[in-house]
Amino acid sequence: MLVLWNILIVLATVAAMEIIATLAHKYIMHGWGWGWHLSHHEPRTGWFEVNDLYAVVFAVLAIVLIAVGTGGVWPLQWIGAGMTLYGALYFMVHDGLVHQRWPFRYVPRRGYLKRLYMAHRLHHAVRGKEDCVSFGFLYAPPVEKLQATLRRRKQKMHDEALTARDAATDQPDAAVKTPREN
Repeated sequence: MLVLWNILIVLATVAAMEIIATLAHKYIMHGWGWGWHLSHHEPRTGWFEVNDLYAVVFAVLAIVLIAVGTGGVWPLQWIGAGMTLYGALYFMVHDGLVHQRWPFRYVPRRGYLKRLYMAHRLHHAVRGKEDCVSFGFLYAPPVEKLQATLRRRKQKMHDEALTARDAATDQPDAAVKTPREN
């Protein structure tokens, strides 16, 4: 019975790690931790990037949990094992499939892997740390939903730029023609 509990803990940890990684990606990596993560949004030169330090931090935490757990504090080793499994899946999907850090290239043509691939490519479609979409690594919202969000944000930025221009030139809105009206 204990084996079943340990397996459930590992699987629950993998699921929890997707939530934790998504929140960390959105609020830490695209927030106060942007200094490390910025390297991931720029062209890579060499095998490693500063952003890989996030993987090192999570790996060290998993190793500590496994060590403390095998020292007698159940179920910490199984939580650490779940974190390790999540890290392996992350490496295969994110680093390998999406960012092609493997020695071979594979671009999925359909299904779940294509959805993950496209969602993360849309995440990188935005320059800078603001207004990105799809912060998960093993779950991605439907690509059409992400594309619609990016279109809405782009239109909002365009509208705000027109409003700012109008305010700067003191022209009434009715007198301004947008590029589509010309």
